[in-house]
Amino acid sequence: MVSGSSHSSSQSWFGKSVAPGESVNSELLITESYSSRDVGISLRVIRGLGDGPTVFVSGALHGDEINGTGAIRSLIADDDLKLTAGTVVLIPVLNVLGFERHSRYLPDRRDLNRCFPGNASGSMATRMAKVIFDAIVRRCDYGVDLHTAAVRRTNYPNVRADFRNPDCMRLAEAFGAGVILDGKGPKGSLRREATLADCPTIVVEGGEVWKVEPSIVDCMKRGVLNVLKHLEMMEGEPELPIGQVKIKQTKWIRAERGGFMDLHVSPGSTVTAGQPIATNSTLVHQDQNQLIAPFDGIVIGMSTLPAVQPGEPVVHLGRLAGAKSARRVEKHSQADDVQRTAQEHLSTNIQIVDPN
Repeated sequence: MVSGSSHSSSQSWFGKSVAPGESVNSELLITESYSSRDVGISLRVIRGLGDGPTVFVSGALHGDEINGTGAIRSLIADDDLKLTAGTVVLIPVLNVLGFERHSRYLPDRRDLNRCFPGNASGSMATRMAKVIFDAIVRRCDYGVDLHTAAVRRTNYPNVRADFRNPDCMRLAEAFGAGVILDGKGPKGSLRREATLADCPTIVVEGGEVWKVEPSIVDCMKRGVLNVLKHLEMMEGEPELPIGQVKIKQTKWIRAERGGFMDLHVSPGSTVTAGQPIATNSTLVHQDQNQLIAPFDGIVIGMSTLPAVQPGEPVVHLGRLAGAKSARRVEKHSQADDVQRTAQEHLSTNIQIVDPN
């Protein structure tokens, strides 16, 4: 375990003094508005009494992805979140300018999650990224970045981590999601650049934009608490599912024709090769074609908009080892209350039609 700075005295977080055992609200100034007013990121710093790692937990790096915001606010309001060691920095909204516009992007249309570690003399996005990276990430030993699917899509809760980095894998497994996907993240993304800067970071995906979905919040909140327990920053043992599946290959199944999709699977469903996953038809219900699962897998994400044009993504599948693995994954997810509830709730947002 990497240890943070000594906890024998107060720490300064953006002008606020935080003593061992204290919890303090603070604000990191990141830029100025068009009217020359300061723009800041609100956050909560919680310290344990003993020495330990420093962990950041961030939400809304994409400003419209607010399930993580809901989860972090729930953690802040939870009186049972008591650290015995270390420091946790809880950031409900990282991209405050995008959040205030209900937008994934910054006002200049740049993606903040492609701008790290930043540039002090670059664009507004890279300047903001540098302030965030230097002030938060470089002070932390680990990171958990909470996301949702992009607009008009939804994701079954999953963790994304670099399988070749043992510290990232420890965090990913400790988080306790049923599905772990391999990947370093795109160049300039927070998790990739933070990990390269010796702050191993994982991404958690779940649910839709513009919503705080209770079942996704429960998944994210349990996972963050699991990580803190694993790092011995809290008392208690992580609440882990019976099994977790690690996936190295995924594929978007795309529409072949324009029309209206009848979906036959929901987020978290397992499928076998050759199974129908969606049927495309005209508006007067003349069938045109079916989309078939190309391999045994699990539905990681899918479109929530049934109207499609050729080439548009419909279902995101993660490849499993075979039909036996698919049955085992389904059994494990149904045995875990948090995963099962998430799957049930996400399926209510999509009309599922029997392919027959």
